[in-house]
Amino acid sequence: MDFHALLTQLNAIVWGPVTLCLLVGTGVYFTVRLKLLQLVKLPLALSLLFKPASGKGELSSFGALCTALSATIGTGNIVGVATAIKLGGPGALFWMWVAAFFGMATKYAECLLALKYRTTDARGNIAGGPMYYIERGLGLGWLARLFAIFGVGVAFFGIGTFAQVNAISDAMTVAFAVPTWVTASVLTLLVAAVTLGGVKRIASVAQTLVPAMAIGYVLACLWVLLSLHDAIVPALSLVVNGAFTPVAAGGGFLGATVALAIQTGIARGVFSNESGLGSAPIAAATARTKEPVEQGLVSMTGTFFDTLIICTMTGLVLIITGVWSGDSAGAAMTSAAFSAATNPLLGQYLVTVALVCFAFTTILGWNYYGERCWSYLTGGRYAGLYRLVFLLLIAGGAFIKLDLIWLLADIVNGLMAIPNLIALIGLRSVILAESQRYFGMLAMPGGNAALPSRAKEAEDGLVS
Repeated sequence: MDFHALLTQLNAIVWGPVTLCLLVGTGVYFTVRLKLLQLVKLPLALSLLFKPASGKGELSSFGALCTALSATIGTGNIVGVATAIKLGGPGALFWMWVAAFFGMATKYAECLLALKYRTTDARGNIAGGPMYYIERGLGLGWLARLFAIFGVGVAFFGIGTFAQVNAISDAMTVAFAVPTWVTASVLTLLVAAVTLGGVKRIASVAQTLVPAMAIGYVLACLWVLLSLHDAIVPALSLVVNGAFTPVAAGGGFLGATVALAIQTGIARGVFSNESGLGSAPIAAATARTKEPVEQGLVSMTGTFFDTLIICTMTGLVLIITGVWSGDSAGAAMTSAAFSAATNPLLGQYLVTVALVCFAFTTILGWNYYGERCWSYLTGGRYAGLYRLVFLLLIAGGAFIKLDLIWLLADIVNGLMAIPNLIALIGLRSVILAESQRYFGMLAMPGGNAALPSRAKEAEDGLVS
């Protein structure tokens, strides 16, 4: 058995029925117990995005969200959607929606816990995320360390390096004939220049680049959709039908079963929005806010923006232009879609610029996530070694085959999600109690003014 076949079997186990049920089931549980919070409280969550910061922390709530979005809005929105639809057919987009809808409740829960159980590390920096709520909330240090190990694995071999670098390199080669080694070298230097400045510099770049690139890409997608508006309803029908019935082969498409649509849709959805993965709570913990619930609400909008808006736009463009059943794959498939709807040159350049920006910010975000997991494992030591390894992997990621990259990414993503989901289930009573307290106080006369600060009274004075 070769290495690729081994990874394929391992991926089938990691993303088998148990993980899928655990992932979606956790979101379903919190959706029911929190009474459709992701719908009912979405207006409140959006209004909190620009609320003035209060309390101790390193970033504003918006800055923390942009840092998290910098890691989530990446190749998953362009290459990941294309890969999912190529493998699972249009129905895979429906299952991405399902994963995102329930994932919003999961994202809310995990980021709430990040604020409640955050602390400061030996250097006085804010420290939070699944490692800390697993250890401080559940008292399971071994499970916290396991999560941190998988977190470093995702940063090194999953979302953080290979998938992003390879996508950037391929796009630059196709669009501008830039040699792979040049792209890898320049990208490594740029990542080093930004990430050595720490989370505040990453957040500064993210707050500028993430909103601009997301709005620009959505406008480009809207342009295509409006120009081909007659095909939107048939495309949506194909998505819904393909989610529950096998899709026959056509053109370069090999055909897809319902099981494959579900698996690829959910796996790529999680790759894109990272709900349940445990990454976003690491950024959320740095927010300058007194209320865990508020940061949970702000954070869940990340899944809304990432998958329900941006991934949906990409998916519909791929389907209405018909390229999903052709011979192209990955970024080339998305580029072909925009080229078919506009003109070849514009479509190619548009996708290339979007992909480079998306992937670059994802690298920055995951550098930070991986370093926080590394710091937890080593007690804050050997940070230089972590950064060196990360940069070496950035330099080498452009030379690895695409199918191998996605297999590695899916495997380490799934492994990282499992300890986090166990923690969410184990701390469900805490999540529900905090939510009930906050929304109960919010409903009282005086609203926000009546809210006491309850972000873990025993939190060493971090939140007052």
